[in-house]
Amino acid sequence: MMTFLKTLLIGSLLVTTGALADDASALRDKLAGIDSLHTTFTQKVTDVNNKVIQSGSGLFALAYPNQFYWHLTEPDESLIVADGTNLWLYNPFAEEVTVMDISQAIEASPMALLVHRDDKTWAQYNVAQTSGNANNQCYQITPKGDQSSVVDVNVCFNQQTLTGFSLVDGQGNLSQFSLAEQREVKADETAIFTFVLPDNVDIDDQRLKQPQ
Repeated sequence: MMTFLKTLLIGSLLVTTGALADDASALRDKLAGIDSLHTTFTQKVTDVNNKVIQSGSGLFALAYPNQFYWHLTEPDESLIVADGTNLWLYNPFAEEVTVMDISQAIEASPMALLVHRDDKTWAQYNVAQTSGNANNQCYQITPKGDQSSVVDVNVCFNQQTLTGFSLVDGQGNLSQFSLAEQREVKADETAIFTFVLPDNVDIDDQRLKQPQ
């Protein structure tokens, strides 16, 4: 489960470099209009043989910059919280928490582009638009290097509304997420981006240690 959570936090057509740059700009423009997002989601994960290996649902929220909340409530609970500095991954069943620097998460998954807007981060990925219908505009994001556990991400919009996304990991598993009830994060909801460490859990601290 924890490996899947880390993976979460990350076209066959040939396109020119100019087209890729234009597609990246178009996606950045759409994401620039989303300073915060609060939405429910349904999830389906299939393996390389298109066999369903997991289905679920939960709550997803993000806020610029670098704040992220992912709460899977079914079938088994799990939680991801990015507070702007740290990324927390909590598995209640195993009673364990993994924590890493937000910069590590940015390097690990193209999903970081949803809450990060600097040129250096975007330069690590290729972006290509895969459909151009105004009501269903999708963009494929692939890392330029091999450091990511996520090898392919697609994000889709209806006009300016983020409607869903999908991820392919290194084993070929496809995770598809459909969003509903999208709205902005309310002022009294911002506490969801603060992780409260539960009692009696094992902590795996993977944060980069600063030299003394």
